[in-house]
Amino acid sequence: MTTTPDPSRFAHVTDWVFDLDNTLYPHHSNLFAQIDVKMTAYVSELLTLSREEARKLQKELYQQYGTTLNGLMARHGIDPDDFLEKVHDIDYSWLVPDPVLGAAIRQLPGRKFIFTNGDRRHAERAARQLGVLDHFDDIFDIVAAGLNPKPARQTYERFAELHSVTGHNAVMFEDLARNLSVPKSLGMTTVLVVPRNFEPTFSEIWERDPANEDDVDFVTDDLAGFLSAIVEVPA
Repeated sequence: MTTTPDPSRFAHVTDWVFDLDNTLYPHHSNLFAQIDVKMTAYVSELLTLSREEARKLQKELYQQYGTTLNGLMARHGIDPDDFLEKVHDIDYSWLVPDPVLGAAIRQLPGRKFIFTNGDRRHAERAARQLGVLDHFDDIFDIVAAGLNPKPARQTYERFAELHSVTGHNAVMFEDLARNLSVPKSLGMTTVLVVPRNFEPTFSEIWERDPANEDDVDFVTDDLAGFLSAIVEVPA
């Protein structure tokens, strides 16, 4: 695992795959904090729990089922469309447009994909606010995944089959190391995107994955800078 991008390690890449939340947009934007609050409120209202009880259950579901949505569907049979609409009803103006990131993504040779456990509408709104949406070929969201979230192996295989992605020709960027385990086993180059200065925000210690460090080839706290170091971007 290294923090220094080696352009020769990416010369063969034809498919660039990016997670969305806390990857394409940075942790410090706190956009996902809004979603997190909405999910807690949803669980609280659904099950008539206090905020503290709802948040504890929310995190248990996340850990056991991969997403809060998956857990609520498994245990309580909720309507996924209702959940996705409500938890993504947030203020996207918190995101600051990132023309440097946009230029770096645009210069990457080959296809570019957003691969998210969120829904397409959320991904489109966030990427549009960032100013990067037009640089992507497609979005593979939780609905396209059959509501089966990362890190499930069949979800990656479904994505790869749909878009004819060959692992050895692909690279995946993620903020959770456990979501890079399957891509690594499929032959992808893996890049872990961490918070700026490597410090987590809003107490997201539960998102750390020390057990999956061997699945990470590179780590960066500056996605735009990392991509620019791979492919020279005009000033």
